Amino acid sequence: MAQITPTDIHATTTGGHIERVTPRGRYLFILSLAALGVVYGDIGTSPLYALRECFHGPHSIAPTPANILGVLSLIFWSLVIVISVKYLVFVLRADNHGEGGILSLTALATPIKPSGKSERRVLIAMGIFGAALLYGDGMITPAISILGAMEGLTVATPLFNSYVVPITIAIIVALFFVQSRGTAGIGRVFGPVTLVWFAVLAGLGIMQIVRYPEVLAAINPLHGVDFFVRNGWLGFLILGAVFLVVTGGEALYADMGHFGMRPIRLVWFTIVLPALLLNYFGQGALLLENSAAAENPFYRLVPSWGLYPMVVLATAAAVIASQAVITGAFSLTMQAVQLGFSPRLKITHTSTREFGQIYIPTINWALMFGCIAIVVGFRTSSNLAAAYGVAVTSTMVITTILFYVVARERWGWSRLTAGSLCLFFLVIDLSFFGANIIKVAHGGWFPLLLAAVVFTIMMTWKKGRSILSERIQSDSQPLEDFLQDIERHPPHRVNGTAIFMNGNATRTPPALIHNLEHNRVLHQRVLFLTVKTRLIPYVEDEERVEIEPIGNGFYRLRVFYGYMEDPEIPRVLENVRAPGFKFDPEDTTYFLGRETIMASKRPGMAIWREKIFALISRNATSATAYFCLPPDRVVELGSQVEI
Repeated sequence: MAQITPTDIHATTTGGHIERVTPRGRYLFILSLAALGVVYGDIGTSPLYALRECFHGPHSIAPTPANILGVLSLIFWSLVIVISVKYLVFVLRADNHGEGGILSLTALATPIKPSGKSERRVLIAMGIFGAALLYGDGMITPAISILGAMEGLTVATPLFNSYVVPITIAIIVALFFVQSRGTAGIGRVFGPVTLVWFAVLAGLGIMQIVRYPEVLAAINPLHGVDFFVRNGWLGFLILGAVFLVVTGGEALYADMGHFGMRPIRLVWFTIVLPALLLNYFGQGALLLENSAAAENPFYRLVPSWGLYPMVVLATAAAVIASQAVITGAFSLTMQAVQLGFSPRLKITHTSTREFGQIYIPTINWALMFGCIAIVVGFRTSSNLAAAYGVAVTSTMVITTILFYVVARERWGWSRLTAGSLCLFFLVIDLSFFGANIIKVAHGGWFPLLLAAVVFTIMMTWKKGRSILSERIQSDSQPLEDFLQDIERHPPHRVNGTAIFMNGNATRTPPALIHNLEHNRVLHQRVLFLTVKTRLIPYVEDEERVEIEPIGNGFYRLRVFYGYMEDPEIPRVLENVRAPGFKFDPEDTTYFLGRETIMASKRPGMAIWREKIFALISRNATSATAYFCLPPDRVVELGSQVEI
């Protein structure tokens, strides 16, 4: 994502907790410019389609002066209350040691364990479902943003009508094919291009507001109230289109860890909010002048000579918005892997300097084919609007509920204070949700279906790993008993170091038992290695490793990672210091257990879930690749396990 290094953001630690340096001066400017490109790319492309959906979409309303002022009032107060107040003032305070996003918020609200039982299953399930919905957002955002940009060609001439979908697909394919190169190169222009985009938005709006300044009366909330009184149920349905102006709220929270609160807040109040409001009010002023412009009020604001340059600029802005949600999906997946909700996947770091620069091929291609299917199936940004709203409104409702738990239990807010504030937000969230959910038949089914599939896979994987761990532990020997047996009946020892991956530090790794039974030898040094994921994004180097000599050449080694980190075991072992232990890569062998999962009727999960778990297990990335172990130094010992 943005070009920020760990040392830029995390300068000191206290008790293992990362403290953030307050950015100032030139550094604040650079950080803010980068945040502008990444954080606000999503919400910044909403003017392409949001107001149009209110007056020209399938659930539109007549563009009368009263309705125009009413809708603009709803847009104004939605941006102020949902983004400025809810997210910028309150939700951004709920950072998990500097990181944001719904999984970080879930981790704050209730403990999440990579394996084994977890507390508060309902809260965790809500958080995981909210995270699953964001994968739908990762498919819909590129489709709706790029479609919305390319539809400007049809305003210039109807000759382009049949080319919008093919050109959109070509841009999407190109966008996903360059992901493996990382965002380091393109990231340098994110901020400047987005700054130009917002400047153009503001300029176009001002040009039209000057012609019809009475449009500014829409700031009065009474116009919004009057809109509902006059239009009733139809006015409520329009909230589904109005919601499109705030769809980037979750994105700015998820990207908080890359920039911090101050740059995000500064950019919003000085650049993004003014530019968005000026453009929306400019589109409204145009509709007051010419209601026929409702077909595409954004591009109708543009002078005829500027249409093609505007399409190019809008496409660039749409690509930037898409890039933000794609890399967000990569980060979300890495968090899910670390927290035990996803099988191991191949994760490639695309930069040696910038953190957060990762690429996950499986997710990348899944998102690309999903985007293409969406474009082919829905064909226009108007058809996609309902699907977009359902995905994000659902996540926002979940965020509010989790925020209440954090405010009460983490911050010690009173029930009255936390309840009143969150009830206020929840009423607004549920209003938007209700206006969107009734459009399920018009496209809203897609993100819900996708989220249900992803949610089922995530929860099945976590439950399956828990059952598998119990099965393995029930058949394994307590480590203390094993060490006593070795002392009483010492086997033949050979030179070198053997490392056994051990999920439970108190039990004997099955791979060790199998190796001893078949080969009847032990290495001179034996390490029982347990990798733990802490509920913080990053672990400092001095807190990375705990090593405990337990006698007779045996060591218990614990390695800790944050849920945003990619484990690299050999690099950690090079820095281990302990009496009598020296890591020699050429004299070390890694012993791994490889279980073949067999679905059975034993108590655990439904048989269909067990089959899904077994299928995923067979196709998951191997421990060798995930922990970056040298393949020529790995020995795998297999076994069959019924779950």
